[in-house]
Amino acid sequence: MKKYMTTVITALVVTFTSYAQSGLNAQRTSRIDDVINRHIAAGHIPGATALVIRHGQVVYNKAFGYADVAARKPMQTDNIFRIASQTKAITSLGVMILWEEGKFQLDDPVSRFIPAFKNPRVKVSFNPKDSTYTTRPASREITVRDLLRHTSGIAYAAVFSDPQMQAIYAKAGVPSGIGTMASDLKTKINLLAQQPLMHDPGQAFTYGLNTDVLGYLIEIWSGQRLDLFLQQRVFAPLDMQDTYFHLPAGKQQKLVTLYEEVNGKMLPVSHPIYEGVDPLFPNRQGTYLSGGAGLVSTTGDYAKFLTLLLQKGKYNKKTIVSPATVALMLSNQLETGVRPSPLPAQPEPFGFGLGFSLETKENDHLMPYNIGTFSWGGAFNTHYWVDPKEELIGLVFTQEYLSPYWSIGDEFKVAVYQALED
Repeated sequence: MKKYMTTVITALVVTFTSYAQSGLNAQRTSRIDDVINRHIAAGHIPGATALVIRHGQVVYNKAFGYADVAARKPMQTDNIFRIASQTKAITSLGVMILWEEGKFQLDDPVSRFIPAFKNPRVKVSFNPKDSTYTTRPASREITVRDLLRHTSGIAYAAVFSDPQMQAIYAKAGVPSGIGTMASDLKTKINLLAQQPLMHDPGQAFTYGLNTDVLGYLIEIWSGQRLDLFLQQRVFAPLDMQDTYFHLPAGKQQKLVTLYEEVNGKMLPVSHPIYEGVDPLFPNRQGTYLSGGAGLVSTTGDYAKFLTLLLQKGKYNKKTIVSPATVALMLSNQLETGVRPSPLPAQPEPFGFGLGFSLETKENDHLMPYNIGTFSWGGAFNTHYWVDPKEELIGLVFTQEYLSPYWSIGDEFKVAVYQALED
């Protein structure tokens, strides 16, 4: 891939004075550009957008490279990206909004609302010849808290999952977790409930389809479709105007092309991924909206959501959730003795709240974050973090399927922290 000229379109003209006011060194901030340009020049990514907010002010907001290389379409700061697992935090907020309204308690069994989850069973053995298996009764039922902190034992059909569970899910017809247009949440979540668990609830952190189950619970508790609930209770109050499960026709031109590496070259994805889900071509017959990975958004929109959490549940003088609820969401929920995350991108030890990875005193030596920082990312190579002590929000979005260049997220974080002067 050729080295592309960097395209920079800023929503805010950042001056040396604004850098100084924000505590960033103007000259050292240019290293953020260097990180992204280096990956573009190496052919790792076609383009990216990056946004940094400090003390409530946008201090860095740039677009690099191309949203579509073949069309020579420059990336814009308001381009829309598939954010995959960054959907999880938004769905988790929706859950906690309903928790505040008394719709459930965090340690309620999920079977109270979805009876198919009654009497869960744990996989004991597996026959690879025909994907049959044996089970035993689970030690207890799955709770809502288990779903929020990924300790239910539910696996993922497509990513970071035990190969045996992937085979079991595939045979049963459990969806990938990105979304499907061939069915609906009620059908597929009830099907998921019939599958064995990887382990007893509460025993380990296993990244799985937990937040898709939460999306269906939101529909049960609210009486609304997940997309409508999130639009009314989250997106509209936060003025998130470019965040959707399915893009309306008038905004489809803003969606960044999805790429993948093929024989060392970054090419547009030209084949169906997962169940062929595509935010551009919704089949309105299907209503499986993945609360775990189905949204598209912009860095600007997602920054508004993160600002809400940084401001302890308030945004533009509107209270979405209470400070106590935000504090609970950002408290480590992994109990003593719970095995750490199996995710290859996550260091050990590992902390996780109700929807977020957390910086704790146990892992504080691993990154420049402060204790209390929360973060996550999306499978198409999008990344975010929030450092409350520094009043710092950072996001970098790229758009690649199964990218081997996931490190851009950490490189971006290092470049931001090395520019801080206070």
